Amino acid sequence: MKTQQPIVSEEEHRVLKFRPRTAAHPLARRGYPAEPALKQDLDREPDDLARYERPRDEPDDFRHRMLANIAAFAFTVALTAVGIWLAMSIADMRKTQDCVLMGRRDCARISTPHF
Repeated sequence: MKTQQPIVSEEEHRVLKFRPRTAAHPLARRGYPAEPALKQDLDREPDDLARYERPRDEPDDFRHRMLANIAAFAFTVALTAVGIWLAMSIADMRKTQDCVLMGRRDCARISTPHF
């Protein structure tokens, strides 16, 4: 048996020269400052979040919020239960359909009373 060798030409193989980055800091080219934070910036106190707070026109209605949370939780539980029931019934129908397509005659479930 004859083995085939790949045809290799000199144009296919090139060595690329690595050029180092010219900036001292890689983020400097993207618009970030290349210098580390100054000492005066480090000594400054962090900004207070109070400037982002908005005054409330109405007081917080805790009871309404809790009722809304309970309703949302009940809806989520009901939706999950319906999804699980739907998935199980689809799987059961698929099993029954596979049984019928195989030509079997005992595919239907017959419920018997338990004594």
